[in-house]
Amino acid sequence: MPKAANIELLERLVATPGVPGREHRVRALVLEELEGLVDHVEVDALGSVIAVRQPRAAVKAGRKKKTATRRRTPAPKAEPARVMLAAHMDQIGFLVSHIDDRGFCYLNPVGGFDPRNLFARMVTISPDPNDPAQDLPGVMNPGGKPIHVASPEERRKVPTVREFTVDLGMTGDKVKRKVRIGDMVTIRTASERLGDRFTAQALDNRVAVWTALETLRALDATGHACEVVAVFTAQEEVGLRGAFTSAYAVNPTVGIGIDTTLAIDTPGVPPQDACTRLGEGAAITVMDGASIGDLDLVETFDKLAKRKRIKAQRSVLAAGGTDTAGIQRARGGVKSMTLSIPTRYIHTITEMIDVRDLAAARDLLAAYLAQA
Repeated sequence: MPKAANIELLERLVATPGVPGREHRVRALVLEELEGLVDHVEVDALGSVIAVRQPRAAVKAGRKKKTATRRRTPAPKAEPARVMLAAHMDQIGFLVSHIDDRGFCYLNPVGGFDPRNLFARMVTISPDPNDPAQDLPGVMNPGGKPIHVASPEERRKVPTVREFTVDLGMTGDKVKRKVRIGDMVTIRTASERLGDRFTAQALDNRVAVWTALETLRALDATGHACEVVAVFTAQEEVGLRGAFTSAYAVNPTVGIGIDTTLAIDTPGVPPQDACTRLGEGAAITVMDGASIGDLDLVETFDKLAKRKRIKAQRSVLAAGGTDTAGIQRARGGVKSMTLSIPTRYIHTITEMIDVRDLAAARDLLAAYLAQA
């Protein structure tokens, strides 16, 4: 029976805001969780966390390590593989782009929200990305007439993201004293457990952050001969930026991007377009819009899942990309693929996963690293 997922950690991750370039609070949580799991941690100039775990033997409960009784000349060892895991910390959201004299805050998107999901939402403006005590609650709505006085044509129109404003319920002068251009704006919503399913905003990509952290924890029991470099990247949602810079610095032998992928197993979509299905296991991504997975890696993960009896499915994503594309193109090229967690309703505030798929992704990744 696979170990259950640590949902408390996932709840903390999705509740911690961090849009591209403002990942400060998520980074602090990641750094806290990394204590005792890795041998070296640094934060690069772009804000990505690079955590190195050197090869080590399994930790067996109740057993002491045996000491050698005689000296032997050790055989020369080949350099261990350096496997880079990439999980982006940022979520889609907004930055304040303008404050008018009445105190309405206009927004610039950072990442791709579908505006059909943005009507009448509670939001948070964060003047200080490090200090939640300064957060301000507000209401986000598009400009225009209410339904009572709107024409049929006006009711059918879907506004662009830039037509939405945030109302903080304050005078213009007070808003301008508290809010500055560039302040982070995120939507306020609760997470919910629905049987084996879990729904929240920012599952893209806090499920990957969770997977990387929990995989490092799982390696204590299995040990690993490879060097594991877990990178929690910045600014993925605006162009895979942290993956490009960190992969160049890490110079890995193998790269594994961890991300969500579409599960369009919902009404109104033909079965051939589902991409993945909730409850069918971790997704071994054959290709997406930005990268094609290394065939040897795809086959290795596929066979390993079957041998370890870990539920997995293959997926092809027609559009969109992950940090894998950034790793794959670093320096002279890196053997890479993406391990994904199937997710319904991506880029909304009600993204949904099956927690069994999440556990499968952790178990499959740990199994791969144990034998890499």
